[in-house]
Amino acid sequence: MKTYKIALLPGDGVGPEVTRAAVEVLHAVADRFQHRFVFDEHLIGGASIDATGEPLTQETLVACREAQAIFLGAVGGPRWDKSPRRPEQGLLELRKAFGLFANIRPVRIYDALIPASPLHADIVAGVDLVVFRELTGGAYFGEKRRGEDFASDQCIYTVIEIERIARAAFQAARAREGKVTSVDKANVLETSRLWREVVTRVHAEEYPDVRLEHALIDSTAMQLIRKPRHYDVILTENMFGDILSDEASVLGGSIGLAPSASLGAEGPGLFEPVHGSAPDIAGRDLCNPIGAILSAALLLRYGLKLLDEASAVEAAVEHVLDRGARTADLGGDIGCQAMAELIADDVLRSVSFSHHVQMHWG
Repeated sequence: MKTYKIALLPGDGVGPEVTRAAVEVLHAVADRFQHRFVFDEHLIGGASIDATGEPLTQETLVACREAQAIFLGAVGGPRWDKSPRRPEQGLLELRKAFGLFANIRPVRIYDALIPASPLHADIVAGVDLVVFRELTGGAYFGEKRRGEDFASDQCIYTVIEIERIARAAFQAARAREGKVTSVDKANVLETSRLWREVVTRVHAEEYPDVRLEHALIDSTAMQLIRKPRHYDVILTENMFGDILSDEASVLGGSIGLAPSASLGAEGPGLFEPVHGSAPDIAGRDLCNPIGAILSAALLLRYGLKLLDEASAVEAAVEHVLDRGARTADLGGDIGCQAMAELIADDVLRSVSFSHHVQMHWG
């Protein structure tokens, strides 16, 4: 029986609830596959500010360094809007500390949830795409200035930053449908012109077998709604990726379904649902844990290299949805904990795995 250490950062709002749900499913995985998961829980975000004054402490950083993977629930909320230190700074600092430059956000439309989509079935049926978002550059990390009558966020990208996220996207495309759409704003922004030049060169020199197309962010945001099946791998910078992946996540009916993985060249990866802290429903057992549970599947797949175990979780989610279980955001009455229990039970009982495409990393 092999032991794996996972750092848990429940965070704020619904974060603790969805983290408990993911842990419940991971316990089922451990039972079925004879593993031992050791969970080490620590503070981040607003909860950490309340307790220590800082959104990310050295204690939490050390615990994350000692783990093989990091699972995060959610950070933020209006109660900290006027705090000198914002909860989100803890997450940004964590990404920077571990060099987590590639944010992977898969979007797959389950057949059972096509009626829940705000779009017509003919548009969303069969959608299976992934967004590769550069995570450590751009305006989110640039120098910030605030004057009496102005504010600025500097947007900087280096060749190395663009090269490494481009390679990650091209490698993933080779294991999927072999197509990358690189999204920028090269008709206006100098950083986007550099982005397009570097992506074009990396493609020509290293991945000529992959199809590459360039697209502008505004037209992509429109086409993602009109023709989402057009996309396989979307490659883009930090801010554009944040916006596009949130937009794509609701194609299936709810952002509560969307998982993510943040990976670096080495060290532990960070796995978290795409949704925010949703303080209005926190503590009421109303949130959808599927995004967190699928993030746990990504943790198994990319963080611990447990591929069959990841497939078992993904298949269990699909089975439970096929049987009609729905949380409130999808028009049902199943609570967060009950949904987690249904999925955990399916992990223990089911013998069939999902045949969802495996993306290769590194």
